[in-house]
Amino acid sequence: MTTLAPSADADSAELPARRPQSAVSAGVGFAGLAGLFTYLLLARYAPQVAAVFGVDWADRGPLSGPASALASVLACGIPMVLWSVFVDKVHRNPSTGIDWSRRRPWRETLDISLTKLAGLWATWGLIALIYATMRYYWTGNYAFAMDLLTYAAPWLLLVSVPYMLWLDRRAIEPRDGCYAFGRWLIAPGQPVDTRAIGHHLRAWAVKGFFTAFMLSIVPGNFSALVTVPMTEVLANPYLTGIWTINLLYLVDVHIATVGYILTLKPLDSHIRTANPYGMAWVAALVCYPPFILMNGGPLDYQVSGADWGHWLAGHETLLMVWAVVLAALTAVYSWATMAFGIRFSNLTHRGIITHGPYALTRHPAYVSKNLTWWIGSLPFLVTAGGWVEAARNVILLGCVSGVYYWRAKTEEKHLLADPAYVAYWNWAQKHAPLPRLVARLSGRSRPLVTLKPDPRVGPVA
Repeated sequence: MTTLAPSADADSAELPARRPQSAVSAGVGFAGLAGLFTYLLLARYAPQVAAVFGVDWADRGPLSGPASALASVLACGIPMVLWSVFVDKVHRNPSTGIDWSRRRPWRETLDISLTKLAGLWATWGLIALIYATMRYYWTGNYAFAMDLLTYAAPWLLLVSVPYMLWLDRRAIEPRDGCYAFGRWLIAPGQPVDTRAIGHHLRAWAVKGFFTAFMLSIVPGNFSALVTVPMTEVLANPYLTGIWTINLLYLVDVHIATVGYILTLKPLDSHIRTANPYGMAWVAALVCYPPFILMNGGPLDYQVSGADWGHWLAGHETLLMVWAVVLAALTAVYSWATMAFGIRFSNLTHRGIITHGPYALTRHPAYVSKNLTWWIGSLPFLVTAGGWVEAARNVILLGCVSGVYYWRAKTEEKHLLADPAYVAYWNWAQKHAPLPRLVARLSGRSRPLVTLKPDPRVGPVA
């Protein structure tokens, strides 16, 4: 098991002051941000842009529909892919597992590719069966995601054939988890790598669950920002703050959506390993529908509560201060997602990120998100129920923060099987501002860690 095992000379260990190199460059996320904001402006001011070209668009208004929201995802993703390929040249990374100079004969890899296609299509079939069985996926916001995936399915099946045939000729080792699963299906009784199958199924479980979720929330988030009148946004500091926070969440949602879609080896954005620990899955899934414990669930910390706009109403200066603080924290949260570029994903390892907010703390998204909830909801203030209800809300929000601390620990347990994360973890303990502040306030420093691989995680690709 991977543990936080202190090194023999933890206190005296000399670590280089230079931060370990990040698996993703900062430019990828900023390229996506530029593409997203450019399209957002185009969609919002579509009538004015059309008028410049002599097109009568006034009756149609802004481009705020679901199709436009999907186009905004493309506008975000395409620049990130172009940056990754032409600037960072990620396709040349050894971690892709691809040797571009290799051209195996078709007959040498054809059986492998067909076996992998059987495994891939069976995996997609399992995901489709879950989607079809769970009524939850065909109501509300998820209906858009299901309609989109239903339309895309035949095209994905068609494209997967030439893609697999092309890739396997160049792959250093084409027999991966998909191959093992396909072999288990079409050649029962033959020896297979069960650990590879487990990794394959876990990786696609993550992709299937979170891709549908992200696609379901894209249209509503996008439409609200495109259609709201700016006169309303600028009416008071509270509305300005809410609009800014929603804009920053738009960045998070779009880049995360791109990340879940583009799990491709040629882009070096494939899933190296999926978290093998059951508790990690529990800790993550209770934060998302339909398993969510917050927002109406047993850990709902907003019963009889109100947000900062209610409690600070009439105090313009305090409203401005709160808006700036909350926007800054949300910016850190979105920046943490943006730092991943096309590699964002829960419950997986797709490369170690060390730049941006990850140079400040190992878990900037969780820290900033939880601070946003505490500062924005003010759980100790309630509109009914008195101090008892306020105490409940404080305790429940404390439990929510505890869940995110639990998530952080289960993620570290997974990632510490990679020497790259061990190096980053140790560097952060010595040099990142937040761990240093915690050590100073607590009066003790945590020991450094050493690599102790867990066979359940397997080798990092």
